[in-house]
Amino acid sequence: MLREGYKVFFDRLQEQQVPLLIFSAGLGDILEEVIRQNHVFHPNVHVISNYMDFDQSGVLRAFKGQLIHTFNKREGALLHAAHFRELKERPNVLLLGDSLGDLTMADGVAHTQHALTIGFLNDQVEERKESYVNSYDIVLVKDETMDVPNAILNYITTAPAK
Repeated sequence: MLREGYKVFFDRLQEQQVPLLIFSAGLGDILEEVIRQNHVFHPNVHVISNYMDFDQSGVLRAFKGQLIHTFNKREGALLHAAHFRELKERPNVLLLGDSLGDLTMADGVAHTQHALTIGFLNDQVEERKESYVNSYDIVLVKDETMDVPNAILNYITTAPAK
């Protein structure tokens, strides 16, 4: 479920005290557990997703709050404004997404000066390639690794300050 190289990415962000907000249209309970079991659920990690609500006997009753899907991640994110306040003094955003709807996820971040967007194009490559190339700064085709984001993160966190 996590891309190869995830540990380097999560650990580097933690070392640098950079908040990591994960927006997912999937199940937050499962995503958090996967992150926890892989020992990278650091204090800087925040998951905004769909969470299940169980009754006393453990039966799923409903989902908590508004359901987040591919095309309302921005609105779902804005419901969690407290996480965005944490980003208030941070002018840079590195946004990773695997759909065109993901491009709006950082819209709630105030004072963004620079945003670098990386799109993971995993399926329907020929049909979607042009729209991804026109929308994302970098497009990775069928790349199941974090190699490019890790290289970028390594560069910007080790580059001498100007």
